[in-house]
Amino acid sequence: MSPPTCRLLELEAPWRHPELIAQIDAIFWQTAARTFAPGAERDAFRERWLGRYLRGGDVVLVALAEGAGVVGYLVGALTNPSAEARFADIAYFAEDFAALTWRFPAHLHINLDAGFRSQGIGAALIEAFAARAKRAGAAGMHAVTGKGQRNVGFYVRCGFSERAAAIWNGREIVFLGREL
Repeated sequence: MSPPTCRLLELEAPWRHPELIAQIDAIFWQTAARTFAPGAERDAFRERWLGRYLRGGDVVLVALAEGAGVVGYLVGALTNPSAEARFADIAYFAEDFAALTWRFPAHLHINLDAGFRSQGIGAALIEAFAARAKRAGAAGMHAVTGKGQRNVGFYVRCGFSERAAAIWNGREIVFLGREL
């Protein structure tokens, strides 16, 4: 079976595309490591890892497959999170990785529908973000994830390397950086 034909689209004003945001949300919750009952804790989790990037000013890329709609997305910021008050709720930026975020300021979150992984879609999203970050003048980009998680290998295949590790919320996390 051949991989689906996908096109990548950057959403300049995400709020103008509620149908695409609904599909992004579905993938976000499908891939979340935790489950939540509806309520404040669930809303805060979504806001931290997705919502803040959808208000405009950040990069929102979607992978669209014919007949399937959004099959993956990447959200990211092009500026150093340790220097921005809007990321103060993620303590590891200021406490553990601040020196690295100056070298690798652009950061991202990426998720794909489980049925569309291992087909090059995620790598295409990463490369589109890398090009966008480089045009914006970022010297590097990074992702933070759990040590030993499945996605670490994906990031390494996309040119990232482990630059540091820390303990956050009781689990070991790694800072993966890539020069641009």
